[in-house]
Amino acid sequence: MEQGNSSVRDRLLARLPQPENLAAYREETESLLAKHEKAIFWEKWGSKVLNLCAVGLFLFSFSTWVSKLGATETNYIRFCAAFMWVGFTIDGLSVFIYQKHVALLKEVKQVQLQVLELQASLRKTGE
Repeated sequence: MEQGNSSVRDRLLARLPQPENLAAYREETESLLAKHEKAIFWEKWGSKVLNLCAVGLFLFSFSTWVSKLGATETNYIRFCAAFMWVGFTIDGLSVFIYQKHVALLKEVKQVQLQVLELQASLRKTGE
């Protein structure tokens, strides 16, 4: 059983990045996470604006200008607005999933940095 644990450990450590400069790797990781956070912000904003447009179109379908159209056209506008709202809500769900993905990436990067710092400190004490 110890053999299996050792091989898994070795495989995980082999996949760990081995940067020459730990501080540069830390800065690179921070910039990557900041880029993802900025992308999440703009995707959330865009999704909310499009949802509000769909709701606005639905409410507009009750206005007196649209009531001059026939019942078929009014129902068509309402159907399009509802379809748009469902689509943009699903897009908002994908933003939520992306946000959770970035949170997981942040945790993994923190663990990687901690392991790299431990390895560096063990090398210093071993020398």
